[in-house]
Amino acid sequence: MNIAMWSGPRNLSTAMMYSFGNRPDFEAMDEPFYAAYLKAANIRHPMHAQVMETQESDPIKVAETCAAAPVSARHRYMKHMAHHMLEGMPLDWAKTCINIHLIRHPARVIASYAAKRENATLLDIGYAQQTAVYEKLGGLVIDSHDIRESPEAALRSLCAAIDLPFSVSMLRWPAGPKPFDGVWASHWYGAVHRSNGFAGPEGILPQLEGEAADLCAQALPHYEALKAQKLKVSLKSRYDSA
Repeated sequence: MNIAMWSGPRNLSTAMMYSFGNRPDFEAMDEPFYAAYLKAANIRHPMHAQVMETQESDPIKVAETCAAAPVSARHRYMKHMAHHMLEGMPLDWAKTCINIHLIRHPARVIASYAAKRENATLLDIGYAQQTAVYEKLGGLVIDSHDIRESPEAALRSLCAAIDLPFSVSMLRWPAGPKPFDGVWASHWYGAVHRSNGFAGPEGILPQLEGEAADLCAQALPHYEALKAQKLKVSLKSRYDSA
């Protein structure tokens, strides 16, 4: 089983990678198209040089790796940023994967992203690109709000939907960096490195102003359209035995 998990940045995507990567039957890949995206888009991100030095930047070769069978475990979990898939990037490889789309309210994403990188645009946070990937590939949709609200219930529901036995190992993981982290982890993953499980329920939505509020208004229709397709979480599953 190859799982392609699509999201934008600051969407609980790293915690989900750690959740699946902590299972003994899964290997994990962290944003395999990142260097290819940076090269094709000709933009600079934090730790740009290190990313280019440590990751394959030919999108054809990256696609071949993503399409191949897992190497070190029975299954593979791939964390993908939808905005990395620029026009012309290969996507046919994902048609043989289980495609899952992880979403989060844009107000929360924008507030979190601004703490790491200023002047975000709609292209940076990936909502339009995630809509495009969903329209091409289909798949399941799961909201990070539901995972934070009840991790076990949400993950049990997700596993059931993809015919994968749930494992309690998905709920807790060792704190600190992981061997499958991208080199950029030291800049972006500070909070999740300090964690050993999913954070608790989210509070009220951040109040955005000015350009941030305008950006949220642009992203919101994409979020709402995907949210309408999201997986229904069965709360009774939290009481099932492991």
